[in-house]
Amino acid sequence: MKLKLKTVFVLYFMVSLMGLIYALMQLGQHCDCAEHDLPKDRAISRLQEELYRLQGQIRQLEKAKQPEKKQPPKSSLSTIFVITPTYARLVQKAELTRLSQTFLHVPQLHWILVEDSPRKTPLVSNFLMKCGLTYTHLNVPTAKERKLQEGDPSWLKPRGVEQRNEGLRWLREDRKTEPGDDGQQGVVYFADDDNTYSLQLFEEMRSTQRVSIWPVGLVGGMKFESPVVEGGKVVRFHTGWRPSRPFPMDMAGFAVSLRLVLANPDACFDGEAPMGFLESSLLKGLVTVDELEPKADNCTKVLVWHTRTEKPKMKREEALQVQGLGSDPAVEV
Repeated sequence: MKLKLKTVFVLYFMVSLMGLIYALMQLGQHCDCAEHDLPKDRAISRLQEELYRLQGQIRQLEKAKQPEKKQPPKSSLSTIFVITPTYARLVQKAELTRLSQTFLHVPQLHWILVEDSPRKTPLVSNFLMKCGLTYTHLNVPTAKERKLQEGDPSWLKPRGVEQRNEGLRWLREDRKTEPGDDGQQGVVYFADDDNTYSLQLFEEMRSTQRVSIWPVGLVGGMKFESPVVEGGKVVRFHTGWRPSRPFPMDMAGFAVSLRLVLANPDACFDGEAPMGFLESSLLKGLVTVDELEPKADNCTKVLVWHTRTEKPKMKREEALQVQGLGSDPAVEV
């Protein structure tokens, strides 16, 4: 039975008043009989219990009358959409594990992982289900004529072209279904699975309006490559190879606003671009050098490194396999 708040207050007042009158009446009476004290103590105890009970009911009614707390507002942070091409190799899971551990520390990040494969592989599918990130899993194979052959140097042909373009295609399709202006808020970054990233880098890129840029360490045979900034504008590029390229920078050295990507549906990476021009093939359709937004303290800090994992040597493994003693293939590495 529910009690109205007014009724509870009246009862509370009456019981309190009765207790006070009873106490005053006892003050004038003198009695040395211990047996008379017992009923008095019991009465006081009952009154206290009743007071506690009423106080509890009052607290419950006050809580019930409190307005419901409003849901916290949707995060005001722009989402960072990270497009990562990946391909099957011995170190693939190790690389993806290391990269995902970094991404877990970045709020409001959506990982778009694109396999160079005709189908989604169990290894990557299982890995993503357990990684703890918001993700989209895609796949598209590289055309045979564009694949590097065994022994080819890594710079001979551009890698990850179809995969990055597939990530852009998915973004354009997915964002169409998002109502309102919020669906176009965000930043797009192309993160290879073997690079090393500072967490600060992601906070730097989050405010990108068109295309933001920064230095990249350990790339192009140099300690770092970087835009050179004067008066807040890029005036040239510090690079050791073909500085005359439209945008002589590494894939890890820029981010693009999602709005700009959506506004230019034909902008993509050109797989036929000459060596070193892959980044320029995308950026020249989006921005001019004068519009670039320097980050990382006017491009004076290195927050990303073009690291590469050494290819494991499997000579002993191969020798054991010949003897039928190879590692258990059921153990995923």
